[in-house]
Amino acid sequence: MEHKAGFVNIIGNPNVGKSTLMNAFVGERLSIITSKAQTTRHRILGIVNGEDFQVILSDTPGIIKPAYEMQKSMMDFVKSAFEDADVLIYMVEIGEKELKDEDFFNKIIHSKIPVLLLLNKIDKSNQEQLEEQIDLWKNKVPNAEIYPISALENFNVKEVFARILALLPVSPPYYPKDALTDKPERFFVNETIREKILLNYDKEIPYAVEIETEEFLEDEKIIRIRSVIMVERDTQKGIIIGHKGAALKKVGMQSREDLEKFFGKQIHIELYVKVNKDWRSNAYQLRRFGYNQK
Repeated sequence: MEHKAGFVNIIGNPNVGKSTLMNAFVGERLSIITSKAQTTRHRILGIVNGEDFQVILSDTPGIIKPAYEMQKSMMDFVKSAFEDADVLIYMVEIGEKELKDEDFFNKIIHSKIPVLLLLNKIDKSNQEQLEEQIDLWKNKVPNAEIYPISALENFNVKEVFARILALLPVSPPYYPKDALTDKPERFFVNETIREKILLNYDKEIPYAVEIETEEFLEDEKIIRIRSVIMVERDTQKGIIIGHKGAALKKVGMQSREDLEKFFGKQIHIELYVKVNKDWRSNAYQLRRFGYNQK
């Protein structure tokens, strides 16, 4: 039997629904989802296996103009998505008119590989607006196949996946057929805690935070986790902890609930907060947290 396998890389501006789409394809909640920009910081692979195919989906950070070292590293993850893609998904939402980076846009319109342009959040539009948007993007990206979708409502997602399968090259699988992602368990612990911080704190706090899981001990029925929340300043540490530790306790409780669903086991989680001064602009610290891989 002929087997197909390949990399399908998803790019777009922040908040277009890339993570929602990948989770819909994979059927698992691999990428964290919030309404705040820069929720995705790393390139996350989600693997969908069938008897005669393996689709390796790549969710990348939203395209922005970098303001500091961590954001430059985030954009390096996006650049790498062009290098190994067999199919490129360019995701936009209703009302968008351009990509925030001209170089990336030029790469898309001159791409030698198939490009699927997914017009997301069509559940928030009417027929007239949808037709206008399709015409706009046909002119801007003539090399792309355009699919109107709603990743949240699962509209047209199966049709897009069927098209991806048709476009994949014949190849043996790249990963074991029971693999779901290339990331270790600690990565998903870190991302779950970071998601709760994005949801519970305002302004600069979520963007000044990085998580490091120092302990992940798995028994038959329980996983014991100890994680450190890194912030850049003492004032941020106080805000994360909150009055009598209430804010930190809430983050821990919400994280535990999600991690128990993800791992299917009881979770015991301990959270600590440490100051790691200006880590977002420190090349050594960024390498330590998995950003600067060069």
